[in-house]
Amino acid sequence: MVSFDVVSLFTRVPLGESMDLIKESFPPDIAELFRVCLTGSYFLWNGNYYEQTEGVAMGSPISPIIANFFMERFEEKALESSVLKPAVWFRYVDDTFVVWKHGRDSLDDFLHHLNSQSPSIKFTMETEVNNQLAFLDVLVKRNGDLLDHTVYRKPTHTDRYLHKLSNHHPSQKQGIIGTLANRARHICANEHIQEELSHLNKAFLANGYNDREIKAALAPRQRRPDANEQENIINKAFLPYVSQVTDRIGKVLKKHNIKTIYKPTRKIRDCLRPAKDKREPLSSAGIYRIPCSCGSVYIGITKRSVETRLTEHKRNCRLG
Repeated sequence: MVSFDVVSLFTRVPLGESMDLIKESFPPDIAELFRVCLTGSYFLWNGNYYEQTEGVAMGSPISPIIANFFMERFEEKALESSVLKPAVWFRYVDDTFVVWKHGRDSLDDFLHHLNSQSPSIKFTMETEVNNQLAFLDVLVKRNGDLLDHTVYRKPTHTDRYLHKLSNHHPSQKQGIIGTLANRARHICANEHIQEELSHLNKAFLANGYNDREIKAALAPRQRRPDANEQENIINKAFLPYVSQVTDRIGKVLKKHNIKTIYKPTRKIRDCLRPAKDKREPLSSAGIYRIPCSCGSVYIGITKRSVETRLTEHKRNCRLG
């Protein structure tokens, strides 16, 4: 068993090749929309503006789509041109799980083959140790010709989760336990599920929860209602969570088909200085509105900064 990891995939995706693939696969108007999104990545750092000329922006919703789109064509070409091929090739974004049956020496040759396909896309490789290989959050174990699997935790994992005393809505705390239990049922082989659930039980006891709360959250979840069943919910209200207050408001809103989303009243990031440079609203181009004492308004648009255009208006008024 082997895993391959692309080094810094998002920032190394070649935009030129990606745009060529998009033009081959989509109508011209859709391809143009992709081009606008991919070539307009500007950011402000330390008082200077920069343009991203290669790769896709981290955190952008379109970035995983472009990265996957490029990697699909990349792996198709790489596997077709390889003399020796893997028995299994399963990729998730930039991580790939591989079963290789041709020996270690040829595996190094295969890695070299992958790294020769593109000047910007390079892979690192990790092979199994003691018949085990960690892939994402799955620990895969080789037992003869069979593969066993359970949840993988890094050696630095501390089992520290949202504490019971944290000022969050109870549904959010229960949701964390339920999500981890659901992950166990999806990842673990049948013989490992109970072992993983027992581990979660001990972990959440250490985080202040009681047996009853943990048992209820670890129970198998019912299927969530689909979109058609939620059509009656037409609006959402985002409210800071205050114990015994926000719940009552939520019950009232529910009667009017308004779903309440609970959020913490204060977060650690609220106490920290913003990492990004703040851009003054009037320093950019855009549409502006100037009210008049007579009750009318003037609406204008400028390609320069709004601040510059307002200064010109003031000067014109002063000079008549």
